[in-house]
Amino acid sequence: MTILKNTAARRGAALVAGAAVAALALSACSAQGGSSASTGTAIDWKMTESTAAPSGEIDSIKWAVYSEPYSLDYIYAFDYADNQVLANVCESLLRLNPDFTLSPGLAESFEHPDEMTWVYKIRSGVTFHDGSPLTAADAVASMQRHLDPELGSFWYSVYQNVASIEQTGDMEVTVKMAVPDSQFNLGMGHAAGVIESASTLEALGADYGNSTGGVNCTGPFQFDSWESGENIKLSPYDGYWDESLKAKSKSFEFVFMGDTNARANALMAGEVDGSWMAPLDSAQKLMDSGKGDLLFGLNTTVSSLIVSNLEGPLGDVRVRKALLMALDRENMNIAARSGIGEITDVQTTESVWSGASDAARTTAFEDIEHYEFNIEEAKKLIKEAGVEGEKIVYASAPLDQSFTVNSQAVVAAAKAIGLDAEIKTLTPSAYTTLFSDPSAREGIDLFQTEWYLSAPDALEMYSVLRTGEFSNYGNWSNEEFDQIVTEAAATDDAAARSELTARAQQIVNEELPWLPLSTPPTAVFMGERITGLSPSINFMYYPWAATLGAR
Repeated sequence: MTILKNTAARRGAALVAGAAVAALALSACSAQGGSSASTGTAIDWKMTESTAAPSGEIDSIKWAVYSEPYSLDYIYAFDYADNQVLANVCESLLRLNPDFTLSPGLAESFEHPDEMTWVYKIRSGVTFHDGSPLTAADAVASMQRHLDPELGSFWYSVYQNVASIEQTGDMEVTVKMAVPDSQFNLGMGHAAGVIESASTLEALGADYGNSTGGVNCTGPFQFDSWESGENIKLSPYDGYWDESLKAKSKSFEFVFMGDTNARANALMAGEVDGSWMAPLDSAQKLMDSGKGDLLFGLNTTVSSLIVSNLEGPLGDVRVRKALLMALDRENMNIAARSGIGEITDVQTTESVWSGASDAARTTAFEDIEHYEFNIEEAKKLIKEAGVEGEKIVYASAPLDQSFTVNSQAVVAAAKAIGLDAEIKTLTPSAYTTLFSDPSAREGIDLFQTEWYLSAPDALEMYSVLRTGEFSNYGNWSNEEFDQIVTEAAATDDAAARSELTARAQQIVNEELPWLPLSTPPTAVFMGERITGLSPSINFMYYPWAATLGAR
């Protein structure tokens, strides 16, 4: 992955990683399908908040990861693989809980004395894994790395409005903003808020966070080793500060298993104890295996089609609406994910509307346009737009079965309503560049993303769609939308901010710069030896492995 160093690129770097790498992490599905029919079978599934508490400690846990992490350096950790490891070793100023609320972490409290200032009181009595005490100076050094253009943090978008970060007391850090930014503090609950030892950062330099240097943080597990291509091993940190999250496994090993079939077979054979991003093409087999439980939990992900060319037929909103109406999304979801998940007409899940007013939730999820499957109405819109016979190009890649299902369905739907359409198949690496290089999107009208949010605020999604934003891939522009989102970002009160964000969601629902498909749950397989898991997407930022122990 290229580290982008210019300001515009860095503003979107984290979101590029979140979208592109999430696409690589899609769970595979077996059935083939078209725009209006499916040969797959929907399975029964339900959401789980948490499993039973452990009966006690366990000697070891082996956990399968779909990919080797890119880095354990928190400024570059934005993939599922990176963060599910990092979350157990390093900690942030705030803690993102399984219900996607925030609570104190390495900052035992914070204050917001005025709209331009955030003050964090660093927790006393915390030590790094080398035994050295956590200080305010460590927090300052860790946070300032995001502002260094030579480092090119993937999380720069969280820090883009920061004017200064300074130690202002024995255990106090003050962040001054250049403009009011309600989103900054919310970002302190994920990797953007991780605190590392300043001396370790200086000593390891370029080796920090890689297989040679590792990390030295404050979490319940400490880094032991990283064997490239094979595994990462952790062990409990005896000096961990939070008694409620002391590690219950005497050793924890992450094994890299890129082949979904091999991973599913290892889970069903009991060779590994669990895996996030459980392969849904094997969902029923995993459920029937008797080797553990396939669990589904809270997620913030929306599967969507990004409209990357508004100069062609899709520049007309009637054509975008027609194409969405021509997609039988229910059957596409059955074919792609065994029917696991829900169809959606908006770009956020209800899980990220923390603190929203009831009125905002109604506006955002009920007072919207619903795009029911209707080929005849879609044909009428195409005729009205005068684009019959015009061509669209859909970019896809052999990443997993959902890409196959959705690409075939989109092309079939486009042709069914009078458009011409073709699939342009890219290599996985070329597909990833669609999210970072505008030249790679030339000649491409549509491509798929699995876009997740990392903070409990829907505004994170709509901030990336303002005019000129790095991740506004189709250069969509709406003046009213821009004004609303900018006003919302400067609004501290969560309820008031949610009502502005709800209007932004309505506009995107009306204009469809991205075509929403579905909201899949977080999927995880937990083996028969262990328990104590909350199957929430917060696993990327919360020490979930510490909660696991013997059944």
